[in-house]
Amino acid sequence: MALHRLFQLSSLLRSAVSLTLRRNIGLSAVLFNRAKDLDPVQKLFLDKIRDYNTKSKASGGIVEAGQEYQKNLSEEVAKLERLYGGGDLTKFPDFKFTEPKLDEVAK
Repeated sequence: MALHRLFQLSSLLRSAVSLTLRRNIGLSAVLFNRAKDLDPVQKLFLDKIRDYNTKSKASGGIVEAGQEYQKNLSEEVAKLERLYGGGDLTKFPDFKFTEPKLDEVAK
């Protein structure tokens, strides 16, 4: 009986240690990757994302959107307004639900 109890405790301890080691190794791998220099492809990718972010903030919208893009956008918005009855398509609609009037039932 004591041997069986010892094996159960051993199994529980082994699973706890395994979980702790897995978490610590995963965390240390992330920290190690941040500490060293990035892969050149990753660095190029991050640089492009940062460059696009600064360009989009400067232009206030889509980067390098020409007249054709603006024309297509206005045509699509006009088509949606025609289909769905107009309204402001740039903001989320406000839903208002009223409580239904229920009749009281006499017993």
